[in-house]
Amino acid sequence: MNKKRGLLSGLAIVAATCLALTGCSGSGSEPEVAENPEFADGTTMAKLADAGTITIGTKFDQPLFGLSGPDGTPEGFDVEIGKLIAADLGIAPDKIKWVETVSQNREAFVQNGTVDIVIATYTINDKRKEVIDFGGPYYVAGQSFLVPTGNPGGITTEEGKIADSLKDKTVCTVVGSTSEENVREYTDKVMTVDKYSDCIEPMRSGQADALTTDNVILAGLADQNKGEFEVVSGTFTEEPYGIGVKKGDDEFRTFINDTLEAAYEDGRWEEAWKSTVGDNLELPEPPAVDRY
Repeated sequence: MNKKRGLLSGLAIVAATCLALTGCSGSGSEPEVAENPEFADGTTMAKLADAGTITIGTKFDQPLFGLSGPDGTPEGFDVEIGKLIAADLGIAPDKIKWVETVSQNREAFVQNGTVDIVIATYTINDKRKEVIDFGGPYYVAGQSFLVPTGNPGGITTEEGKIADSLKDKTVCTVVGSTSEENVREYTDKVMTVDKYSDCIEPMRSGQADALTTDNVILAGLADQNKGEFEVVSGTFTEEPYGIGVKKGDDEFRTFINDTLEAAYEDGRWEEAWKSTVGDNLELPEPPAVDRY
């Protein structure tokens, strides 16, 4: 059982003070790292805390959530969530090993131990829960479309009109993603690539008319390519983002959920959002974690 809950009051004070100071916002702020946290012998938490390091799989091509920085270290909201979990294990940000993880290999990386956890715009669904478990969700996104500015094709997310608006259109998305599965309910003209950013050039050349995935990912791509593209208003799915862990590691999943709930309460989750996504999307309500 996790014995460090007494640290939370101190963390809350730190977070509250940070939120009150403009100097604490932005990518320069780092979470308070727990000192000598104690965990039950044999738990994943104890092993990671004793090792003093954690390996986290995340996207390297997702603006706002996980994008490789100038030195190769990823930056974004998913990255900040990973730092929060590491901090409560007593692991500093510079002791995290980041591994680029794409949609097709997330389950495999968790199952074979390539990473300890995956935080990579990772939608929780029943099929994935057959082979791994999830902490969270820590955010709920929704699927939409990225289109050329002005939406010349008239693509919509309005229920009952999506299929008609996609007639004779080619939609680009990532192979093996929930986005691919969802959009195939409306059209068979789907171009698949390895990364969402790989859809940008096909859209520029006219090979694809739209890119579809979660609205927050699209917002990041639109921000990265200012003036070229826009996100269609509205969404047609709900995508709860979770943290992938090995199947059956209930103690670790409980620890992650405890950490998320504490971060909701003491302001660390809000600070993570504001320092990464805040200028592009409104601050959402943190979702209730699912302790299935």
